[in-house]
Amino acid sequence: MLGAVVGTAGALVQGGWFPGGLLLALLGAAGLFYGGARAIGTRAGAVAPAAGWLVAVMLLTASRPEGDFLFGAGLGSYAFLLGGMAVAVMCATLGQRPQPGGPAARLGK
Repeated sequence: MLGAVVGTAGALVQGGWFPGGLLLALLGAAGLFYGGARAIGTRAGAVAPAAGWLVAVMLLTASRPEGDFLFGAGLGSYAFLLGGMAVAVMCATLGQRPQPGGPAARLGK
């Protein structure tokens, strides 16, 4: 749910204050994805908010029957979409540090 909120807020901010809004939106998404991974301690912690972010952003890219849309066809919109997806992948694939006394420590690694 928090991923959907960050995705919606980022969609509004990135277009309103370009280029600072784009950077702020991507940093907010990165903080959410990385924070989720660190809080849970697994990749699923980054994937869950990333899925909510992706669903919200994809729903906001669709045009309405009235012709209204939230994303314009500009460089900032594409950078937000592709940059957010890249940040989600990076946060999900970051190596988790082994816990002291965990399985890796017991095996002598």
